[in-house]
Amino acid sequence: MEEIQTDNAPAAIGPYSQGMIDGDQIFVSGQGPVDPQTGDIVSEDIKEQTARTLENVEAVLEAADSSLENVVKATVFVTDMANYAAINEVYAEYMSDPFPARSAVEVAALPIDIGVEIEVIATR
Repeated sequence: MEEIQTDNAPAAIGPYSQGMIDGDQIFVSGQGPVDPQTGDIVSEDIKEQTARTLENVEAVLEAADSSLENVVKATVFVTDMANYAAINEVYAEYMSDPFPARSAVEVAALPIDIGVEIEVIATR
């Protein structure tokens, strides 16, 4: 296994890696709407949060010589399912057809005060 580390995505805030490579599979840890340069949450707007989150996922994938086009499974964590349609709208702009398999789960809270977190599994 090989750790993925990039300055183009937020640093891990706990005892985990931004991502791991195992053979041809890439496992990206949950990413949120944090600007990797400032460490700040980008916005309270869920669409802007979703876009930044997917850009952070993409940065980790690119550090592993992959891209969003190679995502086979995504898990989306949301703190309010009322935001699901807005998240889907932005998600569809970043992901391509055929879309990855996906789960979406409403959670009571996330480790920081954000509305969305996304983790993915991709191929190289």
